[in-house]
Parts: sequence; structure tokens; C-alpha cells
Amino acid sequence: MIDFKYLAKKYSTPLYIYDFNHIKNQFTQMKDAFKARKSIISYAVKANSNLSLIKYLAKLGAGADCVSINEVKRALKAGVKNYNIIFSGVGKSDFEIEEAIELNILMINVESEAELDRVETISKILDKEARISIRVNPNIDAKTHPYISTGLHSSKFGVEIDVAKRMFIRAHNSQYLTPIGVHFHIGSQLTELEPILEASSIVADLVRNLKALKIDIKFFDIGGGIGIKYDDEKTIPPNNYAQIILSTLKGLDVTIICEPGRFIVGNSGYFLTKVLYEKVNGENSENRFVIVDGAMNDLLRPSLYNAYHKIELLDREENESKCNIVGPICESGDFFAKDITLPESKHNDLILIHSTGAYGFTMSSNYNSRPRVAEIAIVDGEDYLIRKREKFEDLIRDEIDFLDKL
Repeated sequence: MIDFKYLAKKYSTPLYIYDFNHIKNQFTQMKDAFKARKSIISYAVKANSNLSLIKYLAKLGAGADCVSINEVKRALKAGVKNYNIIFSGVGKSDFEIEEAIELNILMINVESEAELDRVETISKILDKEARISIRVNPNIDAKTHPYISTGLHSSKFGVEIDVAKRMFIRAHNSQYLTPIGVHFHIGSQLTELEPILEASSIVADLVRNLKALKIDIKFFDIGGGIGIKYDDEKTIPPNNYAQIILSTLKGLDVTIICEPGRFIVGNSGYFLTKVLYEKVNGENSENRFVIVDGAMNDLLRPSLYNAYHKIELLDREENESKCNIVGPICESGDFFAKDITLPESKHNDLILIHSTGAYGFTMSSNYNSRPRVAEIAIVDGEDYLIRKREKFEDLIRDEIDFLDKL
């Protein structure tokens, strides 16, 4: 059991807390699910990019799925081997492509013909080989939130099958490009197997066609996206997920790359915030607001996606009624929940928001000049500070006052 009162007293609030034992268990489940085949479990760094967390996973044997060159550098700094790093993302700058080639990572995941042009041009300038994969958009409806659905032609990600085949042939014939992988990722928070089966079957057939053309695809990158339980979702067991993928790969000698992020860290995390006060607007008691010291700049998902997180008021059980949990940000969109039932709260009571290990801190900002919060790791019951709370001086450190020069 995590002693949230103790942590609030020791580190203050708002606060992110991660259960590293849960993280280890989730990673091990996914690793074991694919143990029958050659595989790399490449953690999606965007879900939670704290260096201590990445290093912990690297020691368990994780690779890294990165979507910026700085995520690549984070992974390397945390101890992930360069040959286990994939650089994805739809908009890579020239300097990012150049650095990725120089760092000799496993492969650059290319998402358009225009990007393939840039990778080839930069490789030629460097006179170095660029190992690439190509992200295929299989036009499959992932049946998830539109903002995190990425497998339809209306999405900005990847290329359709015919375009991908043309790109693979071109890369195969290039002096500076070596196509070694194929990639697909149809969306996040997936809770149904059928779209995964459809997508994997389509991309596996592409690989068979490529191998018939003597294009030796070595890596079959299935992306991530397997969902977690926020509320009452029916989740996919990792073994079932793996078996669905494996069923599409008969006759193919490829290494599977899986890129889970949310699945590994999502349910490990808690956001702890304290009550400042309550207010009721007008005569209608339904307009009850519980105002807390955390805000949308700390945890954006409810405001951005209208995402649900389980919320509990610690150590209070009486006088329950509907309320809105809101923060100090000067925006009507600054809320963690609307119309939920909670007991009456008092000043300094603690509110715990569950399942915030993924896309919590990584999406946080300094809006309203609010410092980003501290992060804590819990390992075998012991707590460790893994990121200091920002101070005002951190907020203005890189700003330049030019007015004194006028």
C-alpha cells in the first residue's frame, strides 16, 4: 500500500507518483507474451519520459520507440542500446535525421515519400547508410478516441500499401538506404482484437510480397496501443494480443517489435492534489466546485480528450453529492472531472487521481507560469524523488531581457 498522506507531507502537492513494481510486472507480461519468437519490446518514450523510469526499463531489457531526436538522446542517456531504438514521427527535421543516422540507431521509421527523399539526401551528404522502416497505414478503424486513432487514411500518419511498396522498392535500389523493417500502429487505447488482426494480416501480406521481390524485411513493427483499464474497459490480455499477431506471420522469419507505452506505465501512476476550498455558484447546489491545487497544466487529458480518470477523496465518506473537480488555471476547460459524486471536502484534504502514469507529466506545461510538479518513484515500498519540483527561477532561466540594451 502506498502512503499518500506521508508522500504529500514529505513532497507537497501536486505530485506524480509511480509504482515501479507495477511497471516491471507490465513489461514482463508483454515480454513473456512474445517469447516464442525473436522480439524487442520497445517502450514508447512519449508516454512517460522520466530518465529514471526509462533506465529502469532499459535494465529489464527494453528498447525505445522515440518520436523526437531528444527522446532518442533520453533513451541513450538512460542506457537503452542504440540497436534497440526506433525513431518514428511524421515530421522529422533535417538535423534530427542527421543525428539519428550519426547515432547509428536501429532504424528511422519513414512516414512519407517526401521524408524518404530527405533521409536519402542526408545519408548521401553524410556518406552513411540509413537503415529505415516504412510506416504503413492499413486503413483500419481502431475503434478508439478520434484523437488517438492513427490507422485510417484520414490520419496524418503513414502511407497506404501501394505507396509503401513503391517506397520499399526505391529504398532497396538506393545506395544510401537499407529497408529493414515495416511498421504499423492503428491507434492507442485499443480494447478489441479484430482491428489488430486485420491490420497485421494486411501488413504481413505486404512483407510476403516484398520478400518475393528480394527485399529482406527483418523487423515487423506492430506499434503499441494495447489499452488499459481507466474505468470499466475490457482489456486485451498480452498473450491473446501476441497470439493474434503471430497467427498472421506464418512462414515469415522476422523479429517482432512491439512498442507499448500506456500499457506499461499508465496504471502505475497517481496524481495527488489537495483541496483548497469548495464553492457553490448560485442557489443550485448542483453547481458545486471542489477547487484543488493541481490543474490542467499538470494533467491535460481530461480537458483535451474529456478523458475519464478514477478520482477519490481520501479519508472522507459522508455527505456525498455531485461536484466538479477544477483547478486554479484561468480557463473554463481547467477540470479533472465533471458531475462526479464525492463526499464533502475540507481545506487540505487529499484527492487522488488514478491511472496517470501515461501522458500525464509528459504533456504538462508552465501555462499561467505554474511550475511543473515533482515526480516520485515507489520501489518495493520505498519512495525516491526522480524529478524535483520546479521553482520560479526555473521558469525564467532561459528568458532574455533585451530592453536594457535599448
